[in-house]
Amino acid sequence: MCYGTKARTEMSLRIAKSRGDSGAVEKLNRLLHPEMDLHFANGFDHPEQVIYTSDAPREPQLMSWGLIPAWVKDSGQADEIRNRTLIARGESMLEKPSFRISAESKRCLVFVEGFYEHHHFGKRTYPYFIHLKDRPHFALAGLWDEWKDKNSGNVRRTFSIVTCEPNDLMRRIHNNPKVDGARMPVILTEAEEEHWLAPVNSRTDMDALMRLVRPYPTDAMTAYPVAPLLGKSGSGNTPKASDPYEYPELLLADPLW
Repeated sequence: MCYGTKARTEMSLRIAKSRGDSGAVEKLNRLLHPEMDLHFANGFDHPEQVIYTSDAPREPQLMSWGLIPAWVKDSGQADEIRNRTLIARGESMLEKPSFRISAESKRCLVFVEGFYEHHHFGKRTYPYFIHLKDRPHFALAGLWDEWKDKNSGNVRRTFSIVTCEPNDLMRRIHNNPKVDGARMPVILTEAEEEHWLAPVNSRTDMDALMRLVRPYPTDAMTAYPVAPLLGKSGSGNTPKASDPYEYPELLLADPLW
């Protein structure tokens, strides 16, 4: 489902340099500091992350996770809706009021080093860290919007991560019996990043965009269990969040493969 990601400041600076903008690097150095390192970014905490948008594809921006559509009436509705818009189903994003306008014209890239998903076995859940085999960081397809509070005048810029049907790896991990079907974030290849941000001017353009909403190849990804992330004993947003952790019961009775 992807309600947790890893995206450290170091990674964000590397990406800004790779996108060829020295001004972007300087901007990030002003905006970011070590305390903002996201070893485990819990979506329900609505952390700020570095985003690249379709209207400024080379300029890094900080946005909060949990999309607030521009049509939201007040701050109460804004705070309520953003817990429901952490992710957007790619297949229906053009139909849902919360995402339709963003899907048409406000798409973004959310760069991460990996993401977390919980696996159900017996009566427990076990967090896994998932990443790519051949790339230390990669872009997730995202949507963004800008909402202005009419009472205070404050502007909130927020984003959502787009999901799709799972590949075999994610279908195995994301097996929550209370959820109707497994999901995974839409992972873009480097060549597809610019296509996701490109303007949509025709039905052909939209069809090309929707073809990007598909599962990433299983053989290009890897995953392993990590220590509990949440609760009193959870690691939370600490450097050890993505460290491998062995659960004997998983090794004996429920190995990943």
